[in-house]
Amino acid sequence: MERVALVTGGTRGIGEAISVALQNAGYRVAANYGGNDEAARAFTERTGIPAFKFDVSDHEATKAGIAQVEEVVGPIDVLVNNAGITRDGTLHKMTYEQWHKVIETNLSSCFNCSRAVIEGMRERRFGRIVNISSINGQAGQFGQANYSAAKAGIHGFTKAIALEGAGKGITVNTIAPGYIDTEMLSGVPPEILQKIIARIPVARLGEPEDIARTVVFLVDDAASFITGSTICVNGGQYMY
Repeated sequence: MERVALVTGGTRGIGEAISVALQNAGYRVAANYGGNDEAARAFTERTGIPAFKFDVSDHEATKAGIAQVEEVVGPIDVLVNNAGITRDGTLHKMTYEQWHKVIETNLSSCFNCSRAVIEGMRERRFGRIVNISSINGQAGQFGQANYSAAKAGIHGFTKAIALEGAGKGITVNTIAPGYIDTEMLSGVPPEILQKIIARIPVARLGEPEDIARTVVFLVDDAASFITGSTICVNGGQYMY
């Protein structure tokens, strides 16, 4: 029987690459998205993967959204918590709204989604949860106190629920991407981008597929002895 995978923020960028890679690996995939209906329609037309719109930062909306996914696609065996946003600003200028929105979307969403699927995984004695963090949750980043805090929090969350799920056939791991060539970097001035690349030992930006391949590895049955771990996919930058 095909296993079912849900990828949050799964219709664009890294999320799209993960969704497609899981589909190619034989999973029945559902992709969540938060707001861009046009991009979600185009994604589904390209891939055939159904897209489900709900706000992962909203606990009740997530419960309802995941219930709909399970009704349409099937019980979720694999959850990839990928959804994330930035609202950058130095601390002395950052508003509470900027702080709160990033924490809720990037960190609380991991709780909301994992809480909605964990009981089913425990009952079936199988589950794979992969949380997408960031190099900036390990090293910090100027102007990203909110983003760095949220992404750092994912590491502790992962380790705690990995301990809880280990005896039930559930593994929980984190991937910490470095700088990946996605829309999120599109606003970075070229001169700054070149400075970023100069600090990456392999001398290039990562591709979304670099992260997607790591997800496919972690959710495979053969990776059942890996849990509570952080896999750094960053081209050697900030070896942590």
